[in-house]
Amino acid sequence: MKRLKAFKWFLIQVLICSSLQFVQSQEVFDNYNTTQLDDPAILQQFTKFVYQRLSSITSNLIHSDIAKRATFCITNPEDDWNRSFNYSENVDFLSKCIVKTKGDLPNRLCTAADLKFYFSNFIARKGTAATYLKPNRNCNISTWVSGCEPGWACSVGLNQRLDFTNSREMPARTLDCQPCCEGFFCPQGLTCMIPCPLGSYCPLATFNVTTGLCDPYLYQLPPGKQDHTCGGANIWADVNRGGAMFCSAGSYCPTNTEEKSCSSGNYCRMGSTSQTRCYKLTSCDANTTRQNITAYGLVLIVATSTLLFIFYNCSEKVMIIRERRYAKSREVAVRSVKDNVQTQARWIAAKEAVKKRAVEMQSQLSSTFSRRNIIMPNKHVRILNQTEVEGDDYLHHYLQPYNSSASQQFDAASEGRETEPSDLYEIEECSDSFKDSNPDIKDTEIKKKSKEKHIRTDTQIFKFAYTQLEKEKAQQQPNKDLTFSGVISMAMRNETRRRPRIEITFRDLTVTLKQKKKHLLSNVTGEIRPGRITALMGPSGAGKTTLLSALAGKTVGCTTTGLVLINGKVESIRSYKKIVGFVPQDDVVHGNLTVEENIWFSARCRLSADLSKVDKVLVVERVIESLGLQPVRNSLVGTVEKRGISGGQRKRVNVGLELVMEPSLLFLDEPTSGLDSSSSQLLLRALRREALEGVNIVAVIHQPSYTLFNMFDDLILLAKGGLTVYHGPVREVEEYFAHLGVNVPERVNPPDYFIDVLEGMIKPSTSSSVSYEELPLRWMLHKGYPLPPDMQKKFSGLMPEVDVSSTYQGNSASFGTEQLSFWGELWQNVKYKVEARCDVVLNNFMRSKDMSQRRTPSIFQQYIYFLGRIAKQRLREARIQAIDYLILLLAGACLGSIAKASDESFGAPGYTYTIIATSLLCKIAALRTFSLDKLQYRRERASGISTLAHFVAKDTIDHFNTLIKPLVYLSMFFFFSNPRSSFLDNYIVLLCLIYCVTGIAYALAIFLEPGPSQLCSVLLPVVLTLLSTQPKDSKFMKIVTDLLYPSWALEAFIVSNARSYYGVWLIQRCGALLKTGYDLHHWALRISLLMLAGGACRALAFFGMLTLEKK
Repeated sequence: MKRLKAFKWFLIQVLICSSLQFVQSQEVFDNYNTTQLDDPAILQQFTKFVYQRLSSITSNLIHSDIAKRATFCITNPEDDWNRSFNYSENVDFLSKCIVKTKGDLPNRLCTAADLKFYFSNFIARKGTAATYLKPNRNCNISTWVSGCEPGWACSVGLNQRLDFTNSREMPARTLDCQPCCEGFFCPQGLTCMIPCPLGSYCPLATFNVTTGLCDPYLYQLPPGKQDHTCGGANIWADVNRGGAMFCSAGSYCPTNTEEKSCSSGNYCRMGSTSQTRCYKLTSCDANTTRQNITAYGLVLIVATSTLLFIFYNCSEKVMIIRERRYAKSREVAVRSVKDNVQTQARWIAAKEAVKKRAVEMQSQLSSTFSRRNIIMPNKHVRILNQTEVEGDDYLHHYLQPYNSSASQQFDAASEGRETEPSDLYEIEECSDSFKDSNPDIKDTEIKKKSKEKHIRTDTQIFKFAYTQLEKEKAQQQPNKDLTFSGVISMAMRNETRRRPRIEITFRDLTVTLKQKKKHLLSNVTGEIRPGRITALMGPSGAGKTTLLSALAGKTVGCTTTGLVLINGKVESIRSYKKIVGFVPQDDVVHGNLTVEENIWFSARCRLSADLSKVDKVLVVERVIESLGLQPVRNSLVGTVEKRGISGGQRKRVNVGLELVMEPSLLFLDEPTSGLDSSSSQLLLRALRREALEGVNIVAVIHQPSYTLFNMFDDLILLAKGGLTVYHGPVREVEEYFAHLGVNVPERVNPPDYFIDVLEGMIKPSTSSSVSYEELPLRWMLHKGYPLPPDMQKKFSGLMPEVDVSSTYQGNSASFGTEQLSFWGELWQNVKYKVEARCDVVLNNFMRSKDMSQRRTPSIFQQYIYFLGRIAKQRLREARIQAIDYLILLLAGACLGSIAKASDESFGAPGYTYTIIATSLLCKIAALRTFSLDKLQYRRERASGISTLAHFVAKDTIDHFNTLIKPLVYLSMFFFFSNPRSSFLDNYIVLLCLIYCVTGIAYALAIFLEPGPSQLCSVLLPVVLTLLSTQPKDSKFMKIVTDLLYPSWALEAFIVSNARSYYGVWLIQRCGALLKTGYDLHHWALRISLLMLAGGACRALAFFGMLTLEKK
């Protein structure tokens, strides 16, 4: 109602302003006789004077009242008045009317009361096809003069003076009724005249004998009145009811009494006051309504496509060239190092040949002159200053197997026993440098750092890295022959960077599933030590992965009891997150990146920020070399849809992501599953090298070969129910089981046989009285661990009675199996889910003290790394991006052709379809940003990589689509529909809309699974847009629609278009805005709301990334 009153007040004030000129002119006119009006000079002077008085008075009124009361549809009152009622360029229609009425024009004009009565009835009946006013003082049942007919008006009399500002009482106006003047309109039911606005064409009507109507206004003459003729215009309304008064399309009206055809090369829309020049590249014939600017749309889409094509191809070419130069630098370095290695090998071979020849000559000479035997120095090794013993015999007699001796020697060294390699063995060394074959260079740490300062080019970096790798290979040669000196040299060489020790001890570790009250692990006790590789084995359902997750701090929805010590202290493993690696069972890697790119990204984000680029290259190259990934380093890993590297290579890349960050503790969940024997041994050798550097390694293994089994140091064997069967060195497992009477048959793989026994598939030999169910009990008795009450009760016949309280101090809670009702079970499920979610949130937001002693790159630096990675991924998905653009292009062309921008609705139907189409298409495309790599994100987040950097980098890259997609869509829609608003206004609104729906898509992708998120992305735009277009008849509906983003976008579109309608369109504009509840001043507000909604949805999506985890 407030808007209705303001609209009526605005129209009344504007029209009163137009009429006041005649009030002021009446005093001037009284000084003239009617015969003097025939003098053109006097008439012109009188008309000019009247108009000057009009301008000064209306200017004061507009700035005082109108701007305050009609702000919802008037942005600039003075500008709207000038475009509607500024007749300064041509006031001939005023002069003609003065002459026609013989100076009686002021007495025929409508007062404020007349205008109020007219517009009150007109607006109240805006839904009808024609407007009929209510009875009034001059036109009613008893009094109906000729001036009450459409197109006619009457006078109050020459001697009467009117108060045009009186809005309460209509004056009596029934005298001297005449047809309405040209340039004025006279409504049916009123006896006064109102000036026609600019953009209208108000000539006198002519009688059409065929139809019996007065053209062009289509009203009838009153029956029975032969002297009544057709008058002037009868109504100023919206285009549906008063379209005859509008200047016709294809013509323009410089005044309200003159209509001219549009000339060639110009176009004229309906209600135009002048013709508009057509753009170049368009052809406009005479009487053209609108110019055909489709060619500009085609030019724009061609230009955009060309720029995108150049951008994508140039970016791809730049990336390919960089990769080629990088690969070429690496090849040059490899070739150089290989040449140096071959040169060094030839030098050593020549040296050995000369030495051998010298020994032979010495032997010949000695045999000639003396029978004394000469000891060959190259066949004996002096170890720890003991007597000379043949190497192989000594190893057989003294050394334990290689896999445990190395770790034992590392333990001794890491505990502080500093032993120089020269005290352990004496062996002739090769040259320390392969670069210049100079045997005099010593690679001390100081010289190494000095050398790194001068290494700048990629070739120099790779040469340094491969030189170091060749030196490491040379130092590993004694190790391959299982010599004591080779193992100790690897464990004690100075070049290896020592990593922080992490030793984990666990006592009575029990993990219980909260929902089902089921034990996944039961009283597991043991330890895993640095420098050793521990195999975790057991049948299916034994809790292997659960134990791994419990030690890694990844259990969710479970209750964990017992004691876990880190380096002998009760600390959280999260404090060491930066130096703890976890290799999941699934190969969670990025399929659209190459092998090298996957490994390099992990190295950049997780290695120490203080590490130089040279050292990072060395680490990456060492991992690629040790895992045998050199042949496929530049190959895409591949996805389900697109084939890449093999499954075994993918598994090794999965492991390499953790090895490259140089962990101190490494968990691996089934790393050899799907690998052949040679690949598994290659992987274990890489892990062995990590163990020699002090890494604590635990791996879940299924069915290892005997060779692979013997490469492990320790074994944890679990039975079903999460009970420990064995925990100790691998070399002693067969002896332990043989002691229990479980002997491994000949030619049977021991680990396979143990698993079959624990599964109950094979019974132990008849000489053994132990069943597979008793094996956990036997282990606890063997180690002297206290027995829990449930095991005592179950195996009471196998052991003497022992007091439970004195034997077991751990968790002895037993869980009942009482039957719950339906509602009880439902409550338990809800409670479990809530507790599990709370655990996830608590774990994600809980801050632990950083004990890792490693400073990783900052959030901004990781953001830069993410930008580079995501940009590469987007470039490799250019085809998908092109399909998205093509669909938007077709949608814009179709909707622009179907829904032309109609003047009646300001293009509302086309904009409604635009909101639905762009929201749907852009949401579906934005879902790919976060829904396709959820597993990769969870792995990276668990390893300590910044979630904020990840999220912001993806959003930054998606801003490219946010900028381009509105341009692609509008290149077709705008130039096909051709609205009156500018291209820039439409682009800004659509840009903000796409930014908003992209944020909504982020939230849907993160909170929902792919199927439901796609369904919501389709339904939300349709449902919300339909709600936004519903009539706002109730307060509730108005509040609901005001909270919907399609309502904001639609209002911004319509308001930007409505601003271009003025003059005769004023009622159309204000009436449409009044009906929809829109406001011309809310354009910036709606744009801001769209941006705020997009930002809020992004904040919600980021919060979801922090709190939501895989179950």
